[in-house]
Amino acid sequence: MSDGSRNDVDVLIVGAGMGGLTTALALHQRGISCRIHESVRELRPLGVGINLLPHAMALLDQLGVADAAAAIAVQTAELAYYNRHGQLIWSEPRGRLAGYPAPQLSIHRGYLQLLLRDAVVERLGADAIVMGQALTDVATDADGAVATFALRDGGSATVRAPIVVAADGIHSVARERLYPGQGAVGYGGRMLWRATTQAAPYLGGRTMIMAGHSRQKFVCYPITEPDAAGLQTINWIAELAVERDTPPAQDWSRRVETSLFREPFADWRFPWLDVPALIDGAEAVYEYPLTDREPLERWTDGCVTLLGDAAHAMYPIGSNGASQSILDALALATAVAEHGATAAALLAYEVERREPTTRIVLANRGNGPEQVMELAEQRAPEGFDDIEQVIPRVELEEIAAQYKQLAGFAINQVEGK
Repeated sequence: MSDGSRNDVDVLIVGAGMGGLTTALALHQRGISCRIHESVRELRPLGVGINLLPHAMALLDQLGVADAAAAIAVQTAELAYYNRHGQLIWSEPRGRLAGYPAPQLSIHRGYLQLLLRDAVVERLGADAIVMGQALTDVATDADGAVATFALRDGGSATVRAPIVVAADGIHSVARERLYPGQGAVGYGGRMLWRATTQAAPYLGGRTMIMAGHSRQKFVCYPITEPDAAGLQTINWIAELAVERDTPPAQDWSRRVETSLFREPFADWRFPWLDVPALIDGAEAVYEYPLTDREPLERWTDGCVTLLGDAAHAMYPIGSNGASQSILDALALATAVAEHGATAAALLAYEVERREPTTRIVLANRGNGPEQVMELAEQRAPEGFDDIEQVIPRVELEEIAAQYKQLAGFAINQVEGK
């Protein structure tokens, strides 16, 4: 074990996910030294698609990586909700087509992570990310913060820094050390199966669709432009209610067979999308439980704080998970620039971010903006001739507007970024 004397940066970041990497870029931009410690030996492009909302894209633009992200993504033009019969409930323009100053991107999670990693290495140096060190303990004392890591090659290391930012995910070790006994990851009673399929564009090639309701749902959106054969990489998620006491562990590489979930979607062939064909065309399907964490009353203990999923893991509803971690990163860096690498900076960051993200966690448990599909299923389970007679347009508009405001991406909010 080292003697714990290493203290050559202002901020030690735990985790090289979206939040940790963006935090490093934001701190560096403000002249604040930092280093990331990551548990795996090598970052690989794991996972499937995610969405980056305009408020997150505006901040990535400030960091000088928005154009590079857009080059490997699709600019989402429309979000559309359908019932399980393929009938349109509600649609709205997204990103620049909706008047935002920044786009909404649909992008492969792993490729975005590698893009951010490359930017960190280019700007901060190759030693800015230390791989193969898994956090085992973190604490604060009179001299700042101290983190202990298990080395993948054996042994351990103890590292000191004025402050530690733990962006170590939904199963955060730091969260457990700071707040022991605060509860396990919560299972939402639904399982998600995620994959990508090469397929012809649908609905113009830039539309994100959601169909069904909370107990049976299908989501898909393209994450690449058409290739030479005219095919796009379509990211999709099939979701079903599955009763069980505990969910399987979350794992980016938990592969399963489509027979686990395909049958309920066998007749979901709509004029604009063939759901069974998308399912059958996937090379690999990955299983995820629907999970979140109970909101904490505080994130910060002295010179240690939480960020991203470690602080506010939420259901993947409303396309908010990655975007909120990016907002965390910019808020954290701004607070450290103003208050220095101190406990006061971490408290200022928490004051700005904890309550807004708590509201999103709770709203997502109520299906967030996707409640329009639930309303359609409740009021017209066999379908409808006129959606206006089922859900008045003013009600649909209000649901969409309220969620944007709550999640911080109403147009006026993004224009102020």
